[in-house]
Amino acid sequence: MITPDATVNGRKVAFGNLPPHTSALDWIRDLGFTGAKEGCAEGECGACAILVARPSTTGDNTTEWVCINACLIPAASLEGQDVLTAEGLGSPDDLHPVQRELALRGGSQCGYCTPGFVCSMAAEYYRAGRAADAHPGTADEPEHGANGFDLHAMSGNLCRCTGYRPIRDAAYALGEPAADDPFAQRHSEAAPVSPATRIANNGSEYVRPADLTATLALLHERPDALLVAGSTDWGVEVNLRGRRAPFVMGIDQVPELREMRVDDDAFTLGAALTLTELERRLDGAIPLLDQVFPQFASRLIRNGATLGGNLGTASPIGDCPPALLALDAELMLASVAGERTVALADYFTGYRQSVRQPDELIKAIRIPRPLAPLTAFHKIAKRRFDDISSVAVAYAVRLDGGVIEQVRVGLGGVAATPLRASATEAALVGQPWDEATVAAAAEVLAAEGTPIDDHRASAAFRAAMMGQSLPKFYYESTTGALR
Repeated sequence: MITPDATVNGRKVAFGNLPPHTSALDWIRDLGFTGAKEGCAEGECGACAILVARPSTTGDNTTEWVCINACLIPAASLEGQDVLTAEGLGSPDDLHPVQRELALRGGSQCGYCTPGFVCSMAAEYYRAGRAADAHPGTADEPEHGANGFDLHAMSGNLCRCTGYRPIRDAAYALGEPAADDPFAQRHSEAAPVSPATRIANNGSEYVRPADLTATLALLHERPDALLVAGSTDWGVEVNLRGRRAPFVMGIDQVPELREMRVDDDAFTLGAALTLTELERRLDGAIPLLDQVFPQFASRLIRNGATLGGNLGTASPIGDCPPALLALDAELMLASVAGERTVALADYFTGYRQSVRQPDELIKAIRIPRPLAPLTAFHKIAKRRFDDISSVAVAYAVRLDGGVIEQVRVGLGGVAATPLRASATEAALVGQPWDEATVAAAAEVLAAEGTPIDDHRASAAFRAAMMGQSLPKFYYESTTGALR
């Protein structure tokens, strides 16, 4: 029998008698690599960040160092993988370029968050497209350096000491990796294959099936299975609420759930593709989703989060459902009995409830083409990035001679489920796209849903934001401000 293991900082380490709910962070720290730390235990601070060698997010058959939150994922999900921590990148006697620049420019003070920043910065340092984004000799921008460094790579890392400027300075001072840099050379090698695995301990199991057939057979046998991909939702439940599942099935590497196809009549997006993979592979082909991606949590979370997970939880405050509702998306649900297609507008049935049966999983999301030419996504939250929305509104509009021919409006955070603003759509269709139409429809939109008072916003605030959103969209669309 093969003993499950992973390679950590160049050394193979067996999992041993590991409880399946053990996080990658706890396992790594128990190995003595204590640079990664627990700060928030919910993927918002980045102190736990590590690097994992994975197939390139652009799908070009190379390897990429991907940075993720170790506090959220089960350690068992790393079986067969190559993992790097800050200790594996460099040492006090031989600093990695990222570590050296942080030290030289005062980017570390108390040091608690530094190893996490090092890993996030290293992932961007080695990103294959960074050189193409570089513009030597030009001025640095607030969020993008002349060296091609995208500061959004660190949007999931928090520092309470430095004020961030010296960290930004260190990022913008980085050059290109040396030709003999072993971590850069890793790009040209094949990524590790994620093997089928089963780890059991004290009545709990973590299972990763080899393919979709095995996954559906196991789900039919164990409809109580908890399905996880990036574990960005379930990991929080484990850490903060002490929840444990007797049977966890990792589906993040199931090949059939990671396919993406672009046909004349539709985009078909695999449910287990991460949001970062979708963002880079679509490369702006779906403009509405291109507006969602940067506002969805942080790069650390997007490196693990999936559309399937965002829809599978049926959360009323997920960022993707409103946009997918506006895009008239459909879900392909699969079980041993076969596949069926469900319109996303008919998928949600109640708070965190859906029509998906216990022995079904989301295989793919289908977005019909052609796309509506006018789209927008408005997220109202307390922070610009890395925050949960109080209200989310998505639009997709098609005009014919200045008259609204078709409109879809998706809403989040204003009811027990994500929903279509059907009354607003009815008020807009067939009307001229002008200020009078928009003003009248905005009053209808402000009354949609059943918003509540909670710690994020009041019902009145949510209604007001919906009412303001449509005039903003109209202004953006008629002044060329839409991006």
